[in-house]
Amino acid sequence: MTDWDSDWLDRQYNNRAMVPEHPAIFERWAKSSELARSQLRCELDVAYGTSPAETLDIFPAADEGSPVLVFIHGGYWRALDKRDHSFIAPAFVDAGAAVVVPNYGLCPSVDMPTIALQMVRALVWTWRNARSFGGDPRRIVVAGHSAGGHLATMLLCCDWRSQGSDLPATLVDSALSISGLYDLEPVSQVGFLKDDLRLTPALIDLLSPVRFPPPQRPLVCAAGADESDEFLRHNLMMRAAWGPTAVPNVEHVAGANHFTVLHALVDREQRLHQIALEMLGLPV
Repeated sequence: MTDWDSDWLDRQYNNRAMVPEHPAIFERWAKSSELARSQLRCELDVAYGTSPAETLDIFPAADEGSPVLVFIHGGYWRALDKRDHSFIAPAFVDAGAAVVVPNYGLCPSVDMPTIALQMVRALVWTWRNARSFGGDPRRIVVAGHSAGGHLATMLLCCDWRSQGSDLPATLVDSALSISGLYDLEPVSQVGFLKDDLRLTPALIDLLSPVRFPPPQRPLVCAAGADESDEFLRHNLMMRAAWGPTAVPNVEHVAGANHFTVLHALVDREQRLHQIALEMLGLPV
C-alpha cells in the first residue's frame, strides 16, 4: 500500500470541513425531503431484505411502463439516511420516472461488503417489483452520491445471473455517479474514517471499481467543480481506467461543492439534471 500524508488526506476527504455551511445545506435537504414525502404519492420503508436497514422508499411513476431511477445516498458508508434524500424525487417524478431511494446498514455496525450486497438486493427487489409502482424493469438507472456513487458504480459490475435465474445479465441500464469514490486505498488511510471502514488490502481490491474490468453498460461521472483535488481526481479516474466507451461523460458542475452538486441534479435548468433525463430516456 502507498504511504499517504495523513494530514493531507484528512483535508482532502473531510467534505464537511471544506464546506462550513453544510449544516444549512443538510437542513435544506431535510425540509425539501419532508415536503416531497407530503406532496408526492409514496410508499415508505418497504422491506427489500430481512435486516431493519434493508428498506426503501418508492415514489411511483404517473404512467405505467416508466423508467426507474434508483438513488443511493452518501455519507462515507457510515452516515445519513434515505429520508434525507427524498428531495431527489419530485423533479424526476414530474419528468416521468419512478424513483426508488434505498437504505443500507452503516459502518461500523456492518462492513462494506455487506453494504454492497444490500444494494444488490435492493436492485433485485426493484427489478422484480417495478411494475407494481409503474416502472419498467428494463429501464432501471442507478445514481448515487459520494459513497452512493461508489455503490452505483459497483452495481454496474454485478453478476446478476448469480443472484437469480430470472434476472437479466444487465439489470442496470446505466449508472450516474456523483462525487463518487473509486479507489479505496487512500480512503482506507483517512484518519477519521479508517476505524469505521476497516478496509484491509483484500477489501480494497474487492471493492475498488477502478480495479475492475469495464462493464457492458455506461457510467457517467460527475462532481462539483469546487470539490477537493482528490474528489476531482476520482472523478476523472474511471474514464482513464475503463475508457470512453464505458465512461462516455465526465462532468464538472461549475460553482458546486460536494453537497450543492446534488442541487444541480434536481434543477431542471442544469446540465446534470438533463444528463440524468437522457439516461432515463426522458425528454430534456
